[in-house]
Amino acid sequence: MKQRTLVTGGAGLIGSHLCKKLVDRGEHVICLDNLYTSRKETIDPLLERDNFEFVLHDITKPIEMKVDAIYNLACPAAPGHYQYNPIKTMKTNVLGAIHTLGIAKSNHAKIFHASTSEVYGNPSVHPQPETYFGNVNPIGLRACYDEGKRAAETLMFDYHRMHGVDIRLGRIFNTYGPHMHPYDGRVVSNFIRQALAGEELTIFGDGLQTRSFCYVDDLIDAIVLMMDVDEATGPINLGNPDECTMIDLANAVIEITGSSSTLVTKPLPADDPIKRQPDISLAYSVLAWQPTITLKQGLKKTIDWFKGIDLDQWSPPTPNWQGGLAPNPEGNMTT
Repeated sequence: MKQRTLVTGGAGLIGSHLCKKLVDRGEHVICLDNLYTSRKETIDPLLERDNFEFVLHDITKPIEMKVDAIYNLACPAAPGHYQYNPIKTMKTNVLGAIHTLGIAKSNHAKIFHASTSEVYGNPSVHPQPETYFGNVNPIGLRACYDEGKRAAETLMFDYHRMHGVDIRLGRIFNTYGPHMHPYDGRVVSNFIRQALAGEELTIFGDGLQTRSFCYVDDLIDAIVLMMDVDEATGPINLGNPDECTMIDLANAVIEITGSSSTLVTKPLPADDPIKRQPDISLAYSVLAWQPTITLKQGLKKTIDWFKGIDLDQWSPPTPNWQGGLAPNPEGNMTT
């Protein structure tokens, strides 16, 4: 029998690529999503496959099913989206973890949980190893996501210790690629959309803050490896350690698109991390994994995808897609 695999948040950027990977290797994939910040178009081609099915469901609500493996990816990940309804975001993180862990426990199923580099907050250690406990503001605008993900990690390990659930915890750093929502408010999609339209590229702060961007195909390889190897409980950082400033990223997008766009600066939002770079030595030793796609290679693939979609058919999932709630309407563009 084919392995039955549940992917929550399966219509999102990472989820849609993961579903395709798992379908292609012969698993029966159940994609569960409420389409809050994702679009069914990302998985439409998979609906023609006999080993794929889509379930419209909100993981904050209980659900029962028979599965052999679970990938829990469900949660809005862009600041404008997760700050739009912070209570819903916290519920998705906490109740989503409880419900998927319940399914894993009852089925003796292996579960991968998509945690995030945001558990490190605005880090005082650089690059960030898994042993670093983080520097998070528990009452800030980003806390619904940051602390929600931290609480989900706690639940994963408590179920692992108390009930023997086979967990795999990956801390995912900035990821980009085809199927990004053009209006997700993240820096890569914003820069590409602005450059293709010939608009000014918006830099927040002095533009010297850094991120490390991982192309989605590299990340999917790492996630699947975490489920395949015997000893990969985690947490394990999953990301590209090649660090770049926002100015460097903006200039790379302008160069690849051939745009005549210029840069404009705006104030840096509150609690926006100044540096973000994963230490992936554990991923390399445990998974024998490291990313292979350079930033310019990944940006070209992503830009080509953006050129092929009709932006008129896309709309912002939330009214404040550009960032955080008032009094900080510009939001966290560098996430």
